[in-house]
Amino acid sequence: MDDSGAVVNPQIKFNSMISINKTAETLHDLILINNDRTEGYEKALTLLPDSDQELKEMFEEFAEESRFYVEDLHEMISLLGTEDGVESTTASGKIYRVWMDIKNAITGADRESILASCEFGEDAAQKEYSKALDNADFMDENTRAQIEWQKESLKISHDLIKTYRDLRA
Repeated sequence: MDDSGAVVNPQIKFNSMISINKTAETLHDLILINNDRTEGYEKALTLLPDSDQELKEMFEEFAEESRFYVEDLHEMISLLGTEDGVESTTASGKIYRVWMDIKNAITGADRESILASCEFGEDAAQKEYSKALDNADFMDENTRAQIEWQKESLKISHDLIKTYRDLRA
C-alpha cells in the first residue's frame, strides 16, 4: 500500500526503479562525455596560436555548450531523485586527450591536427549519445527528447569542425 492506502504492485514499483536507475546511469555517461568535451576544447585552446582567434572563439563556444549540457543533464538527474554529482571524465575521454597529446608530440600542434583531434572527440560524443538513444526504451519522453536535441546540436558542432578541417586538407 502507498500513503493513500491504495495497493501498489511491487513489480511495477521495481520496474520503475530500474528505469529510473538506468536513466540516471545514461545521463551520468552523457555528463562524463560532456566533461571530456569541455576538457578537450580547453586543451585545444592552449595549443592554438593567439592569431587563430576564429577557432579560439569557436572552441570556447563549444566548451561552454558542453558546460550548459552538463547543467541540463544534472537537472534531469535531479528530477529523477538520484542526483549524486558526476565531475570526472570517461576512460574514452582520457584516451581522447592522451591521443591528442601523442598526435601533437608527433605532428606538432598545427591547426589541422588540432581540428582532427577535435573531430575525433566529437565522434566520441556522437557515439555516446547514439548509444544512449539506442538503449532509451526505459526513458520518459521528455528526457529522450532532450537527449535527441543535445545530440543534434552536437552534430552541428561536429560538422563545423569537419568543415574547418576539410578546408585545409
